[in-house]
Amino acid sequence: MQVEQNGDVFLLLKEKQPVGQCVCKQQQNGWYLEQLQISPEWQGKGYGSFLLKQVLKATGGYAQKSLHKAEAPQNQAACALLQKFGFRQQGSEWVRRREPDPTAVGLTHQFLQHLLQPGGFFVDATCGNGGDTEFLCRLAGEQGRVLALDLQQQAVENTNNRLQKAGLAHIGKAIQLDHAMLHTLVEPMSVDGIVFNFGYLPGADHALFTTPKSSLPAVTAALQALRPGGVLAACLYSGGPNGTEEKDTLLAFFRGLPIQQYNVLICEFGNWASTAPLPCFVMKKNS
Repeated sequence: MQVEQNGDVFLLLKEKQPVGQCVCKQQQNGWYLEQLQISPEWQGKGYGSFLLKQVLKATGGYAQKSLHKAEAPQNQAACALLQKFGFRQQGSEWVRRREPDPTAVGLTHQFLQHLLQPGGFFVDATCGNGGDTEFLCRLAGEQGRVLALDLQQQAVENTNNRLQKAGLAHIGKAIQLDHAMLHTLVEPMSVDGIVFNFGYLPGADHALFTTPKSSLPAVTAALQALRPGGVLAACLYSGGPNGTEEKDTLLAFFRGLPIQQYNVLICEFGNWASTAPLPCFVMKKNS
């Protein structure tokens, strides 16, 4: 058997003779399947499964993120076929959706989007390869500004190059500095949001990583720099070369903050390994 594609039409051939077809049309946010059918004399022999699997492969259905919809099945066998490949009924349509597993950084960004407003002054205290810095620049917008810093020159160069390519260099800039020296760059109560992504620089020497010696004074200075209503976000890591010392130290610090001044939110992936990244948020109260 083989499947030939001609535009939106996928034709299933057996010994060069057509025995089934499926029409799959690309839409703005995914794909729509219709006319999935197998010739009556070849039904019940697994040909429908073979055809649908090939259609999904050709249209990205096995990627980390994909969306496929299908017209309502006409019979029980068609329902069973769609269910076999992960389609579920939603209203008048059948939907197959694949989403990547959440990440600590992704969840942090989603949370900050709800808490921080465009036009603010944001700090990326551990810029790494610039992912958080770019996010903050887009969040800050044309009226905002972003300061990024990292102890490693490679990280600074990677971040500034990334901002330049993204057209965001007029909003944010990275400089080389230990985040423990954050207090030398920003005035108290002047920053709307500060982000830390601890650990090591991805793609670089993993033997170089943040430690409590610098991270603890850095988060202390960050809280002093936050405006009332500002937010500190930190992703904590453990395991590997950096062990658990930094995570344990910072968790104890966050949990010990006075409730009169801060709200502290510590998020964990309940069914992941104990070494899974840990997103933490400290919200400075207005009073």
